[in-house]
Amino acid sequence: MANTVSSIKRIRTAERRTFVNKTRKSLLRHQLRAMRRLLTAGSATEAMAALPKTFSAVDRAAKTGIIKKNTASRYKSRLTKRVKALTPA
Repeated sequence: MANTVSSIKRIRTAERRTFVNKTRKSLLRHQLRAMRRLLTAGSATEAMAALPKTFSAVDRAAKTGIIKKNTASRYKSRLTKRVKALTPA
């Protein structure tokens, strides 16, 4: 158990940050899951419409440190490639 005032404050701060990080990661996962569902369904127009929203979620997560910068880049690249594969040439 924490004894000093500063260590008690650190525990409270860590709990708040954990909650915020979990929420942000959950939002990212939900957005990626929705995007992947659109891609597997084969709806190219809906996937194109959802792409900017997904990119925004990925970029926000990378900016706040939820995921790393290269992970965000990889997600965006793979999603773009799958969307382009759906659209007719």
